[in-house]
Amino acid sequence: MRPLVDLPAQSAGLGLRRALLGAFDDLEPGQLDFIEVAPENWIGLGGRYGRAFARLAERYPVTLHGLSLNIGGFAPLDSQLIDDIAAFIKKFDCKLYSEHLTYCGDEGHLYDLMPIPFTEEAVKHVAARVREVQDRLGQQILLENASYYAAPAQQMSEVEFITAVLSEADCGLLLDVNNIYVNSINHRYDPYEFLRALPLDRAAYIHIAGHYVEAEDLRVDTHGTAVIDPVWQLLDVAYAHCGPLPTLLERDFNFPTMAELMTEVDDIRRAQMVTRANMAAGN
Repeated sequence: MRPLVDLPAQSAGLGLRRALLGAFDDLEPGQLDFIEVAPENWIGLGGRYGRAFARLAERYPVTLHGLSLNIGGFAPLDSQLIDDIAAFIKKFDCKLYSEHLTYCGDEGHLYDLMPIPFTEEAVKHVAARVREVQDRLGQQILLENASYYAAPAQQMSEVEFITAVLSEADCGLLLDVNNIYVNSINHRYDPYEFLRALPLDRAAYIHIAGHYVEAEDLRVDTHGTAVIDPVWQLLDVAYAHCGPLPTLLERDFNFPTMAELMTEVDDIRRAQMVTRANMAAGN
């Protein structure tokens, strides 16, 4: 199978949203190392948006982060969607394909990312579906540790569930640092202990984002604000364990200026450089 990720380890990217298309066009060469899109939002898209995306795909490597695969659901996998994604990967030479370790449909699309029960039965169910997707695509995929607000029918810990799915499916980990922090507040665990317990040998790509403070004991994963210091600190620890993996800044709404977004992208680069220097010094 094709490698999990075809990007330099020390690289930083930004998620492409339609509202930012003009701002992306104005970036100087070298300001970004790659861009990420949800393939469902761009497959088969023509007109000015399709042309704008094609231009950017010529300038930047493209990574894919899906929203609709429904990897944890019970409805049959959407074979047409998988084939369309495979064609999109080939057309734009996409460097990886990732999805959420969630479900999002049952006889219709739920338009939300719902938590999968942490059970042995769910491990086998999800892993079989992941293997089917990988066989159809002819490449390994990454699954993201998801944010969640309830844990129905829980029989094992979150980290045990993630580890078991990745092992049985033989797929990679998209390490979402913000999701670890959000879940650590909502479910009252130590984010550093959780991070260290993950199967970091399977981590190949990282997401970082902002979130909303609903209450002292409740955070909502919105991707609508700047990244906060505790999440940056958790990213530093992730790099210390995994090395400076390719890292994407996610921002879905409440867009600031592109200059402000690029400041956060530059912060990713600085953190990667510090890690690289520490590794070279044997620290």
